[in-house]
Amino acid sequence: MSVHAIDAVLMLSYFVLTFVWASRRGRRTEANEESTAPAAAGEAIQSGADYLLASRRLTLPAFVASMVASWYGGILGVGEYSFKYGLSNWLVFGVPYYLAAAVFALFLADRARKSEALTLPEQIRGAYGRGPGILASAIVFCTSVPAAYLVALSVLLHVVLGIPLLAAMLLSIGFAVLTIWRAGFKSVVRSNALQFVLMFLGFMLFLPVLFHQNGGLSFLTAHTPPSHWTWTGGRGAQAIIVWYFIALSALVEPLFYQRCFAARTPAVARTGLFLSILCWAFFDFMTTFTGLYARAILTDLPASRAAEAYPLLALRCLPAGLCGIFFISMAATVVSSLDGCLFVSASTLGRDLLGRTKRFEGKIPQATKLGLIISAIAAFALAWLSKSVVTLWHGLGSLSTTSLLLPVLGAFIPRLRMTHRGAVVHMCLAFAVTLIWLIALNAFKKQLLGIEPIFAGLAAGLLVWLCDRLFARIRPAPTSTDSDSSPQFTPTNTGDKT
Repeated sequence: MSVHAIDAVLMLSYFVLTFVWASRRGRRTEANEESTAPAAAGEAIQSGADYLLASRRLTLPAFVASMVASWYGGILGVGEYSFKYGLSNWLVFGVPYYLAAAVFALFLADRARKSEALTLPEQIRGAYGRGPGILASAIVFCTSVPAAYLVALSVLLHVVLGIPLLAAMLLSIGFAVLTIWRAGFKSVVRSNALQFVLMFLGFMLFLPVLFHQNGGLSFLTAHTPPSHWTWTGGRGAQAIIVWYFIALSALVEPLFYQRCFAARTPAVARTGLFLSILCWAFFDFMTTFTGLYARAILTDLPASRAAEAYPLLALRCLPAGLCGIFFISMAATVVSSLDGCLFVSASTLGRDLLGRTKRFEGKIPQATKLGLIISAIAAFALAWLSKSVVTLWHGLGSLSTTSLLLPVLGAFIPRLRMTHRGAVVHMCLAFAVTLIWLIALNAFKKQLLGIEPIFAGLAAGLLVWLCDRLFARIRPAPTSTDSDSSPQFTPTNTGDKT
């Protein structure tokens, strides 16, 4: 099966349109900033807030579009999993994340918007001090590098355009950097709005075509394994349950905090998350059943190529033109997350690491642009080493959840807060234990002691938290800002090195 020239042209046109759409406002914004360049240190902070958070003016429609699009980028991973395990996809990559997002909306969204922080590591720094802040910055950077989404977009370009995978990776990461470069978060949000429309459009067109050509549930049940209609998909219960713990990564997801920090009001952040859950549920319905059709129709596709299920199904079932629109829909789903995660990792470097050095004092946009380049290189290296989207999700989600969950909750909820030393030990030990378990899993192809990495890391972190709570004898007295309704945070200068 080969791609029609019309579909290839449509795909290329999409990338041009995305770049123009996302960067058009960026050129105007940059010109305005140059004409009103801040002189005072306080104004420099506002300049950083503009580049990192669009001056905290995100409206409800923009919040929902950006949230939905940026947190659903592993579309080929969803196709891979639903092709292999069927309806279980919804219970693995859907339900646990809805629950986690709902918990975030109920208990953390308001607190995040009321914070003065520009990034999640900055909130941790304000709650625990410099050392934990640096550790959190390193962890957020490592786990936000968008390797999984770079793999997904590269595979898609490889299949659609027929270019080598290496070239596809270089083009994909270069496109993301250039799209974000001028206006930062404003470019990301503007791009997300376009991707939101396109990601739904393709599947809303494709699924009715599949139904018309092949039939509905009777066709699917007759041409897919019975295990595809069970809650486990034929896998062990632990392999499913583990994703309900990995989904806790939503509570430490920098994308969530970035958008809540940027929301116009706390109500926008809270309501926007609940609306986003509804959008994700509808999209998961479409992607899961498209994956089931892929398994029923692509009977000759080996499991090793399951990540290509969606594009190969489109090539077999859709005419030229409509096939191109579906390719654009998949690309839009991935591009939005690639841009979002790349900017998170870049802003972590720009605000929390490079931005606190003397060289970049008061120059957060410049530091973040350097962070974009470093993050792009890191994403490329990690993507080239691990070409499985699901494997990258599993590993990075486990590391971020185990090492950051309790420190982040404590940063916003003082009753759960550890001491400075406890936070350092917790992040180091939980990260190390989880990493050892992941390395063992990759090396021996089985779980160390029969335990999933995330369970081992969470147990180690919980032990540190309990010991810290039981044996720490000296605690700072609560301040007027140290309350559940208004989390403690001390604003710092962009060049602060304390």
